Amino acid sequence: MNKQTSRYRWIVFGVVLFAYFVIVSQRTAPGLITDQLMKDFGVSASVIGLMSGLQFFAYAGLQIPVGLLSDRYGPTYFLVIGTLINGIGALLLSVAPNEYVLLLSRFLAGTGDAAIFVNVVLLLNTWFTSQEFVRLLGLVTMAGSLGSLTATVPYSMWMSVSGWRMPFATIAITLCVTSYFIYLIVIAQPKKRFKESVKQNKPTERERILPTLKALFSEKQAWATFLCHFGLVGTYIGFIGSWGVPYGIHVFGMNRPEASQLMMYGLFGAMLGGPLVTWIASRLGAIKKVYMSIHFLVVLSWMGLFFSGVHPSFTLVVVLLCCIGIGNGASGLTFAIVRASFSVKKVGAVSGFANMGGFLSAVLLPSFFGKVLDAFPQTNGVESYHYGLLIPAVFSIAGLLGSMLIVEQKKNRSSEEEKRSAVL
Repeated sequence: MNKQTSRYRWIVFGVVLFAYFVIVSQRTAPGLITDQLMKDFGVSASVIGLMSGLQFFAYAGLQIPVGLLSDRYGPTYFLVIGTLINGIGALLLSVAPNEYVLLLSRFLAGTGDAAIFVNVVLLLNTWFTSQEFVRLLGLVTMAGSLGSLTATVPYSMWMSVSGWRMPFATIAITLCVTSYFIYLIVIAQPKKRFKESVKQNKPTERERILPTLKALFSEKQAWATFLCHFGLVGTYIGFIGSWGVPYGIHVFGMNRPEASQLMMYGLFGAMLGGPLVTWIASRLGAIKKVYMSIHFLVVLSWMGLFFSGVHPSFTLVVVLLCCIGIGNGASGLTFAIVRASFSVKKVGAVSGFANMGGFLSAVLLPSFFGKVLDAFPQTNGVESYHYGLLIPAVFSIAGLLGSMLIVEQKKNRSSEEEKRSAVL
């Protein structure tokens, strides 16, 4: 039985999608309690920026190693281990007695998170056809956006009732249990169900690591996807996940739930952007043109937030956050470009490299933003957030440059590679 024609593949997709949804929800949830953490642990904005930076540094730094290892050994065990480590990180956060455990918890969360998205991409590549692949990337992006949406008003209301420790403890238990189900559904059951096809599958030749890395860093197309993710994903996650809620509190005088609701407009845009932009690109058959347009929209949106002044219009901020969210939702096109441009044996490594771009940006942005806030007197918070918006604006320009460097591929992978991936 072929994996790519089996109904069982949808069960596999479902459990992995659920894990990704929960992991993304806890990825950005600490942004809801930034001010509370500063108060509880007696730390500055720079330390909170470091907390977010450590999480995304671990994520970004492990993308290429995870991609290389996943190309060699497959994505399944990495999904189990990554989900479990995420759970452990959330558990440590829920019981953290001081800022050192707090920092360790987010580092572990980033480490576990690093093993998830790249391997979700590889799992889709294994279980689904090329026609299904692009459409499902849109659903994965939408699930991630739904996870981020959950980490706004729902989590904020939950934390208002129970405090911030109980929600993270619940998330930790959920992830640990989910890691066990991933093992059963993605590893144990397929060994029984597809035993015959696995036996018939001949071992594939493995790429050597050093030549692969050398080729990767010298490949213009790989750097183009890196910059695309740097400009779209990092600016969005880095802002929403760290300073978005405080921005609403200080600039508009909102309480925490209201500021969380403001961030939801960006998440709604991301949920819309994933399936919509992917569908448009598929219909037009021109990924580069569509992607360049999205990057241009995001640059204009960040610049619009900055040039709207110290006291911007609330309606304008809502519209611009929605546009920025659409850009993040459209970031799945990065991996459609990777799949069309590189052989199946290199998809993991290049996907990891591209994904690293987004989270390198997410590492740098919270820290830089925190430095800007610390540079201004506490009484002048509104002005400090205004100047902080220059950082994502500049970062987004790098993404636009990356979209211009993309060379769109007209050919699809060979049928031999398609069959090989079906039984990996």
